[in-house]
Amino acid sequence: MTTASGTYAPKPGAAPLPRMIAAQAVLEAKMLLRNGEQLLLTVVIPTLLLVLFSSVDIVDTGKGKAVDFLAPGVLALAVMSTAFTGQAIATGFERRYGVLKRLAASPLPRWGLMTAKTASVLVTEVLQVILLTVIALALGWSPHGNPAAVLLLLVLGTAAFSGLGLLMAGTLKAEATLAAANLVFLLLLVGGGVIVPLDKFGSAGQHILGLLPISALSDGLRDVLQHGAGMPWGDLGILAVWAVVGLAAAGKFFRWE
Repeated sequence: MTTASGTYAPKPGAAPLPRMIAAQAVLEAKMLLRNGEQLLLTVVIPTLLLVLFSSVDIVDTGKGKAVDFLAPGVLALAVMSTAFTGQAIATGFERRYGVLKRLAASPLPRWGLMTAKTASVLVTEVLQVILLTVIALALGWSPHGNPAAVLLLLVLGTAAFSGLGLLMAGTLKAEATLAAANLVFLLLLVGGGVIVPLDKFGSAGQHILGLLPISALSDGLRDVLQHGAGMPWGDLGILAVWAVVGLAAAGKFFRWE
């Protein structure tokens, strides 16, 4: 309708930026949780690994209960599965089908869309952490350490994997992203200190693999939650470097079409 002065009421225009980002984040989270493949990666696989390897003596996890070693690693795996693997695959196919191109033409700025995607990842991770923590506690897990250190590790780990996932999705074709993201997931599952201790790979392999973001995240969480250590500054530093490099590269090389 119009008023006497000829202007429209209510006044047309874009919604406030925070409201647009929140609405897009809710939509992204719903799509993520409705996707069967994403649920397999984010919920089913980490849960099965935690229950199986905690209940059956397959891998030598050292002294103490197996669940005390495995729970921090599986939490790190959950972060990687959501922030990297799941986000890379979903964003890659959105780019292929022109979804990102259309969203880029909306009032929501491109950085706002990436912020919304990151927020949806964080929401999913909160649900993952709660679920895996409850299961681990039921299996006899006894966590220790500073919750602030755990939170900082999870946030930096999310930033690092999110940047790498968006970089892959924004530079490779969707099919290549699907194959590469799943391959990286499997390789880091085996060689990232999640299930198999890094000392099983020898001294040289341990030092090299320890520089990977999944290794830094799982090792840092393990130091805090299993051994009650303070701030794992070395692991936090590695994650911070990966986060800065990954997000900067994604921002520079991401292609919307």
